[in-house]
Amino acid sequence: MSEPADRRYGPATLPRPRGPLSAAVVEALRRPPHDLPTGLGIDLDPADPITDEDLQLTLFLCYELHYRGWSGVDESWEWQPTLLALRVHCERLFEAALRQLVGTPVVPAAGVAAGLAEVVAADDGPSLAANLQRRADLAQFREFVVHRSLYHLREADPHSWALPRLGGPAKAALVEIQTDEYGNGRLDRMHAELFRRTLDRLGLDVGYAAHLDAVPAVTLATNNLMSLFGLHRRLRGALLGHLAAFEMTSSLPNRRYGNGLRRLGFDEVATRFYDEHVEADAVHEQIAAHDMCGGLVAVEPALAPDVLFGAAAGLALDRLFAAHLLDSWAAGRSSLRPPAPPALPPTVPLVASTPVASPAVVAPPAPTALV
Repeated sequence: MSEPADRRYGPATLPRPRGPLSAAVVEALRRPPHDLPTGLGIDLDPADPITDEDLQLTLFLCYELHYRGWSGVDESWEWQPTLLALRVHCERLFEAALRQLVGTPVVPAAGVAAGLAEVVAADDGPSLAANLQRRADLAQFREFVVHRSLYHLREADPHSWALPRLGGPAKAALVEIQTDEYGNGRLDRMHAELFRRTLDRLGLDVGYAAHLDAVPAVTLATNNLMSLFGLHRRLRGALLGHLAAFEMTSSLPNRRYGNGLRRLGFDEVATRFYDEHVEADAVHEQIAAHDMCGGLVAVEPALAPDVLFGAAAGLALDRLFAAHLLDSWAAGRSSLRPPAPPALPPTVPLVASTPVASPAVVAPPAPTALV
């Protein structure tokens, strides 16, 4: 099969399995499409589907077939019936755990935009952004960027699944947001490309899904949540709610991330991804809550609870994600699965006279050329 030569843009490399189910799926994907064994995964009953490594990786394996795909894997696997049946089984466990985690948000009389504001205001998760701004060392900041690379290297793609499922004001609002995310059609301004430059400055692999093996289940879950919402038309309200909560809560954290990199001595190339989001997301916040979600519910009032569920689920998983990183660092251990990415020096220039808080920084290589 034909595959692109530039590995920055996919397909992804098949990951190491994390249990019997993901091992069976990886092994199957290495062969031509065929029916999976009857009953595969039927006995899967994890105590916590959200943090179960085997379940979350299995979902990610299935979902990635709808994005850039897997290197060396026949693309016909995307719609193989028995693999889809296995995915549905895993999705049911995942969705049930999500609904148990966040409950059923109540839509206030003031409407869905007010409900979104209430969900955001009630979010009391640990301040990962404040830690990265003020205290995190270079190794910890690199870990954070590794976690986020799974999403940011395909930024906006999961939410674009909503476009053909919408019409009217909600669609127009989503197009406005997504146009910014995709750099208004300019490659060098696409948010995924800006993040790739941040990875490069931090001395990290810029390849698509290059760090998949390093991230734990909770990180996979934050990504699988978007794919779950995006690939099911019945969850289109939850998908828009997720995006709205994302836009409503990201401006200040991104300012802090940028300031954290500046504190560590990095230049504007490293911080541009975060600096770009400070202004863009402040504008997107109002569009997402009022025009996009408000527009959707004006046409389809029954979707209002789904919108708030999607927002609450996204924030809840982000809280779990932040707690994992902060708890790991407080205990003096890595938040990544072994082996962690090598401690390479960042590709500078750094800001003059500002030391980088890492003993690993030595004479750096030249910046990687980017298209």
